[in-house]
Parts: sequence; structure tokens; C-alpha cells
Amino acid sequence: MQPRQNDYFKLAEPGVKHLFALEGAFKNGPLEPKLLHLVKLRASQINSCVFCIHLHTTEALKDGEEPMRLYLLTGWREATIYSRRERAALAWTEALTNVAQTGAPDEDWALIEEAFTAEERSWLSLAIGAINLWNRIQVGFRATHPA
Repeated sequence: MQPRQNDYFKLAEPGVKHLFALEGAFKNGPLEPKLLHLVKLRASQINSCVFCIHLHTTEALKDGEEPMRLYLLTGWREATIYSRRERAALAWTEALTNVAQTGAPDEDWALIEEAFTAEERSWLSLAIGAINLWNRIQVGFRATHPA
């Protein structure tokens, strides 16, 4: 696959710099890094964003995530290695990533209400929206992964 354009970040720099600032805000937000890695990776898997799959897998491993938890992520509903909180976040990730089909169901909202504070729910939803935006940019421009 060939990239469609290589200079898209430079050409849209004023907007892109705000996306990077948002990513920086997540580092100082209330959600734990391992949870954010799982959320970003799961959304990227759904969106088939190879650039982001590579990036978030690499970052998760660097931050100490267990490889098996990454291997099993696509089957997280059947895997027993994810906490209740992680499972709620993954369900919400799938609901918002596929919002045109799911409509963000009340059942998934109830799961995150039980596992997250109101502030954390806000940050989680923002993180899911952000990774979906990154995925759309990278898939749209056919960004290649470095592996």
C-alpha cells in the first residue's frame, strides 16, 4: 500500500498541534496509561489502522503491558485477563467506535457508570473520540507502519 500524501501533518499543522496537545493532556488526566493503551489499540483494530496498531502496541509494551493481553485483545469478551474496569472501557470503545451501528447503547453506558467516575467517563469518551480521529487521518492517507 502506498501513502496517499506524506505532508498532511505539516499542511494542517495548526490543527494537528492541537491533537498532539490533547494527547499530552491524556498523560496528565485521570485514566491509567495501560487502560488508555488498550482503548487506543482496540479502536485502531476495529478501524484497521495499521499505523496506530503498531504505535499503540509498541507503546503498551514499552509501558510494561503483558504481551498476552495485547494478543487477546480482539477476543476480550471471552478472555478472563481483563478487569471489570477494562472490560467496561473496551465495551464503550467498541460502542463509540461503531456508533453508527450501535447508537452507544444504555447497557454499555451502565458498565462505565459502574466502573468510572463522571470525570473519568468524560476523559474516556474524549480518548475514544481522539483515537478514532487519528485512525481516520492515518487510514485516509494510507500511513504506513515502520515495522
